[in-house]
Amino acid sequence: MSAPARYDRRSFIRIASAALAGLPLAARAADKPIGLGFTLYGMKSLPLDTALRTCAEIGYDSVELALMSGFPSEPALLSADDRKRLREQLASLKLRVSGLMDNYSLLADAAAQAKILDRIKAAGQLAHDLAPDAPPPLETVLGGKPAEWEQVKDRMAEALRAWAAAAAEAKIVIAIKAHIMSAVQTPERVLWLMRQAGSPWIKVTYDFSHFQLQGLALDATLDAMLPHTRFIHVKDARKKDDGKFEFLLPGEGDTDYAALFKKLRASGYQDDVVVEVSAMIWNKPGYDPVAAARKSFATLDAARKT
Repeated sequence: MSAPARYDRRSFIRIASAALAGLPLAARAADKPIGLGFTLYGMKSLPLDTALRTCAEIGYDSVELALMSGFPSEPALLSADDRKRLREQLASLKLRVSGLMDNYSLLADAAAQAKILDRIKAAGQLAHDLAPDAPPPLETVLGGKPAEWEQVKDRMAEALRAWAAAAAEAKIVIAIKAHIMSAVQTPERVLWLMRQAGSPWIKVTYDFSHFQLQGLALDATLDAMLPHTRFIHVKDARKKDDGKFEFLLPGEGDTDYAALFKKLRASGYQDDVVVEVSAMIWNKPGYDPVAAARKSFATLDAARKT
């Protein structure tokens, strides 16, 4: 019988590393919990430093910054010193920036499209100023109306190719989002557009609430979109008796978040799941952003531990 193999420390590390490299991504990521984020789109009324401290104290791992006009994190409002302080505060609070939110339209006229390209450039600069080693993606809806899709899809694809060129120059991924009220409202449409761009700088945002309202299933939409997903929003949604719909905080509807987290873990997804508070909610009288953040965290934290 041959003598048993003997390994020194270096040999052991080399063999263990080789074995780990051969594991599927899902297996390697299994021990890393999926992070939870909160979009500061839902905290417009709070000063930026207060919003960050609040999210950290609640237990969130990340925040999404809202770049639209009138929000505290609008790029034009942040000087070089502001950005340095913001980066330091994020580090001290152990928060990362999971994404940057802006609202663009692929159907805007030429003058507005030129401004969008400038906004993409500004978002890219902010992303690199705050997280140079891992710039967060820029996520946006796409405009238009559902019934217009066949008439406008080629025009949208042409505009998206211009966005992709701007994103490549700014070195920022744009995660495009399907929306129940947009011309791009289904997984098929948003994935078609992404493929027309033909760029590694264009990925997708997954938000089940918009698909749930169309009667689409969680598993089927995740299977279609996860390979191309760079950002995830979560919120609940339901149709009302009058045929209209409303968006809700996570836990106020019937979304199966335990199933969502199970699917994400199995797929090896390693980015954050970010709560989006719809303007439909935060525009209501008496809205409390801190209470909304706490309630959403409790729902999602319990689900990811299931």
